[in-house]
Amino acid sequence: MQFWSGTPFMSAAEALQLAQILDEAGFDGVICADHMIYPRTLTSRYPSESGTPGWAPETAWPDSWVMIGAMAALTRTLRFSNAVYVAPSRPLVEVAKVVATAAEVSGGRVSLGVGVGWMREEFELMGQDFGTRGKRLDEMIPALRALWRGGWVSWAGEHYRVPEMMLEPHPPGPVPILCGGESEAALRRAARLCDGWVGTAYVLDEAVRHVDRLSDLRREYGRAEQPFEVLVALLDPPSVELYQRAEEAGITAVMVAPWAMAQDRRDATMRFADKVISRFR
Repeated sequence: MQFWSGTPFMSAAEALQLAQILDEAGFDGVICADHMIYPRTLTSRYPSESGTPGWAPETAWPDSWVMIGAMAALTRTLRFSNAVYVAPSRPLVEVAKVVATAAEVSGGRVSLGVGVGWMREEFELMGQDFGTRGKRLDEMIPALRALWRGGWVSWAGEHYRVPEMMLEPHPPGPVPILCGGESEAALRRAARLCDGWVGTAYVLDEAVRHVDRLSDLRREYGRAEQPFEVLVALLDPPSVELYQRAEEAGITAVMVAPWAMAQDRRDATMRFADKVISRFR
């Protein structure tokens, strides 16, 4: 079992400090969340029962890849990913460039967690079509792998055409790509095209239902024997036994925040590492 933490709703300075604490404590990784802007007039429906985001318009969303580069410079073994990066709201070559650069400066300690997004206003601001975002993400995933090979690279598909070019630096090794989202389309995308799946927060039984569905889909696509990561947060009370059950069910990593309600973030994180993470090493 791997143990990850997150930085949403933190300032950039707080996230950098937390990354150093997590690295010292022996955590496996940290995730960054992604939004470009919050429009004055928001017409897009947030995917929740209320239909509205649970954060204020002035909430800061530091750029994921700037933050990952900065955190990588301050840490030794901590890995970095997203939950999630709205890749189809950006041009393909831009995504390839920023992720490749982060992979290079971190020594290969990054994975890319992608999702289709929900805010039409962000796509329109970036000049990307909102209606085709799912189809474009399906194509973007293999296109990114092609553009990350190094040397002369190109891509020709339905939605993207990249002439032969050099895109350097290229990643020092394969960059795992994980998919977020709970829809059937998202689960199929993860099972068919990706190296793993990023969920949100669930009680264990609900998380296991998603894992079981992903297992069925991976068998359908002939990928059942390939390595596959599953990264989720669990709403059940944290315990060694909970994480053992999760691991047995096929969950490979959990997002935890032992520091969330603590006055001393470092002390709370170190105690969690000593009492829980050490049992899985």
